[in-house]
Amino acid sequence: MEAQDGTQQQHIALAHKLFLLTHPDVDDIEKVRLRDEVLDAVKTRDMASLYESLAVASVLEMDTAVLDRMRKRIEDELKTLDDKIADAEENLGESEVREAHLAKSLFFIRIGDKEKALEQLKTTEEKTVAAGQKMDLVFYTLQLGFFYMDFDLISKSIDKAKNLFEGGGDWERKNRLKVYEGLYCMSTRNFKKAASLFLDSISTFTTDEIFSYDTFIFYTVLTSIISLDRVSLKQKVMDAPEILTVIGKIPHLSEFLNSLYGCHFKSFFSAFSGLTEQIKLDRYLQPHFRFYVREVSTVVYSQFLESYKSVTMEAMAAAFGVSIGFIDQELSRFIAIGKLHCKIDKVAGILETNRSDAKNALYQATIKQGDFLLNRIQKLSRVIDL
Repeated sequence: MEAQDGTQQQHIALAHKLFLLTHPDVDDIEKVRLRDEVLDAVKTRDMASLYESLAVASVLEMDTAVLDRMRKRIEDELKTLDDKIADAEENLGESEVREAHLAKSLFFIRIGDKEKALEQLKTTEEKTVAAGQKMDLVFYTLQLGFFYMDFDLISKSIDKAKNLFEGGGDWERKNRLKVYEGLYCMSTRNFKKAASLFLDSISTFTTDEIFSYDTFIFYTVLTSIISLDRVSLKQKVMDAPEILTVIGKIPHLSEFLNSLYGCHFKSFFSAFSGLTEQIKLDRYLQPHFRFYVREVSTVVYSQFLESYKSVTMEAMAAAFGVSIGFIDQELSRFIAIGKLHCKIDKVAGILETNRSDAKNALYQATIKQGDFLLNRIQKLSRVIDL
């Protein structure tokens, strides 16, 4: 979903444009516009190394004069920054030294030099005492991680931030970290944890530097639908005033949510087909598109079958507005992988549900754990007797 605003970090916006520029579903006319915007951003920010790599990949055309000018400006800017650091170390205090090093860190982030940016951020951290300022450095590192989709760097940075917060920290930064961690969880297919973190941050969202509030609500609803039970979905999502004020601005999202809860299955799949384009064109969700479609389908099929001991294939196909053959193929696939607990009677054209009894399953699990515990006690008693 492309819903950028003026406060989003420019390199995060650039990463999204680069994703769209190489996406097969984006038409050629749109790619021409994107290519111009990417080139303008790269030249404005003097991203020489990125310009070279994009030229090698034939995304942009190489212009050696442009590259030389970028390299010259980088060289001049680095000299100025190093002079400021030297002056601060000789004539000014610790705070000014830290600010000079931070300026150099932000410069490397701006030009897209990942390794030097990380190295300089580490140097800046050594000059930093306040926990809040150290957290801000972690957020810069996280932004670098999301620009390059470096999940190892993101994971380590989140762990580092949590360790910093153990010594104290303000609520604003803690809430910002929840959004970053939620985005990481969503990007690594942990939708349940992502939904929990996003929902915790709805009323305190201030993380405009990575995406807009509209996009945040988009992610929150999508992850919640496949993670929450029906009651929780109503309480935490459908009745949340923060979501209600925004959801109508996002095409198909309100219909997607309300039709699922209201069991209007024809409308649900119509809305979902409208949302698939947005999911495919989202750099965080696109790698999990097939998985997400499968999970959503499991939720909606399970919700329909929950009300029946048996139902005809014809009735189910009519409820979803699809053919009997499509329903047969879909359900066969989900039954085979254990996502749906039912069986198909092809001769009678009937679906029979065989949901496991939750109380009986809990009883069986308790008995099994009890037997295991008794066996351990018997072994222990034999050892004690010896």
